[in-house]
Amino acid sequence: MASAICIITARGGSKRIPHKNIREFCGKPIIAYSIEAALASELFDEVMVSTDDEAIAAVAREYGASVPFMRSVAASDDHAATSEAVREVLDDYERIGKRFDAVCCLYPTAPFVRAPELREAFDLMREGATSVIPVTSYDYPPLRGFKIHVDGSLSYAFPEYAAMRSQDLPAMAHDCGRFYLATTDAFQSAGSFMTEKTQALWIPARFVQDIDTPEDWEVAEQKYRAMIGRDAS
Repeated sequence: MASAICIITARGGSKRIPHKNIREFCGKPIIAYSIEAALASELFDEVMVSTDDEAIAAVAREYGASVPFMRSVAASDDHAATSEAVREVLDDYERIGKRFDAVCCLYPTAPFVRAPELREAFDLMREGATSVIPVTSYDYPPLRGFKIHVDGSLSYAFPEYAAMRSQDLPAMAHDCGRFYLATTDAFQSAGSFMTEKTQALWIPARFVQDIDTPEDWEVAEQKYRAMIGRDAS
């Protein structure tokens, strides 16, 4: 890619885990891991943080990211999609005469991301993908899941798969919630990172953890310590 930007989206309004994006995770603010991975990859002309929070902006700059613009109120709303924040950043750069061929949206709570993973995603783009999304396996086949009705009763969500053996079900994966990568043209055309030629980047489940609750945070720290223990051995 001729030019690329990494946008780390870190609004300040976390409610379930206050100050989530700059809370200490295994010794440093969790956003630092995302910044350091992006910088270490040496893939990006710009590694920036999109935030509406001055405390987050200060931490971001401390760890080497730029914060050339503060995020608007509209793009910081609880209901604002990630793609809206990304579009706003791209528009802000366009106004100062900067345009990028590729855009990566990296989450601020992604301590498992490593520079080689980002490079692998870029390799997939060079091979013809217009976007790349890291995915992993479900703990249990979702096609065998239940719907819970208002009265507490259950029914199969997908009755057509109820009698099938697990190994015969169509393979499915879910978004890891760590980063998305696309050509800027494909992102702008699709309005999201799910583009015409989206390629999966497979991530082992042991390196994936949603961090939405304090309990999730504890599990993520345990997984992270186990991961760096393996790296050191």
